Amino acid sequence: MSQYKHVALIGLGLLASSISLAMRRAGMKARITGTARSKATRDTALKLGLVDAVFDTAAEAVKGADLVILCVPVGVMGAIAEEIAPYLTEGCTVTDVGSVKRAVVEAVNPHMPDGVHFIPSHPMAGTEKSGPEAGFASLFDNRWCLMTPLESNDHATVERLKVFWGALGANVEMMEIDHHDLVASVISHTPHLIAYTMVGVADGMNRVAKTEVVNYSAAGFRDFTRIAASDPTMWRDVFLNNKDATLEVLGRFTEELLALQRAIRLGDGDFLFDYFTRTRDIRRSIIDAGQDTNAPDFGRNKEES
Repeated sequence: MSQYKHVALIGLGLLASSISLAMRRAGMKARITGTARSKATRDTALKLGLVDAVFDTAAEAVKGADLVILCVPVGVMGAIAEEIAPYLTEGCTVTDVGSVKRAVVEAVNPHMPDGVHFIPSHPMAGTEKSGPEAGFASLFDNRWCLMTPLESNDHATVERLKVFWGALGANVEMMEIDHHDLVASVISHTPHLIAYTMVGVADGMNRVAKTEVVNYSAAGFRDFTRIAASDPTMWRDVFLNNKDATLEVLGRFTEELLALQRAIRLGDGDFLFDYFTRTRDIRRSIIDAGQDTNAPDFGRNKEES
């Protein structure tokens, strides 16, 4: 199966820069073009060698590309799709890296001209850092990339994109669009919202000084702050565009929290012990699946710390 010859990266942050570095690590010879809203970002990406050419607009960057990857916040993907549509080469594939899929499909697909294949993707990898300097080639190694093909996508085109993500180091699986959004809400979106909330609670408690929060942070709260340091624009768009799934999971979370609150109030140690034992098994399963380690630093690369 032939490799892509020209890949256009729309947005040049953490994921786009990591895609570029992973492509080069895999020995791909494709020409890489890119664009970003900020001139400073464009200049940095070119200086770092992440792209062979950088352009002021997305329309210029996609000309001649046989793979276009939308690496921008979910909220602007529709506008980007509308901008690039007249300049897309017939037969090219357009994909994205958004962690929401239904909203992205509804925003992007109506703008895709005949002969262009839009195949939504979600590489489930990242750090709290952003910008072209934040990328590293191993970001996708042994991480999952969930693809949510449309009924109109032909098998060969989907398979070609699957091979591409696999060459970057990812494990690839197909998933139905709405189920993807529910899964993403459980394992990513709602945990981020909880992290933002806990950091906000700590910041707003008058009886606990901010210096105490900073100086005495142990692993639990410290990891909350790492998650809560993620890109505000991206996460604002995620929650606004995955509203139904997030509210469903938050409702269930609230019920569980109330049950724990009641157990603590009543001194029900057996309930708490059984609950914590069950949840600990999830952590062990994640380690057994190779998605983390028992190491004190969770096995994170220096780039991710």
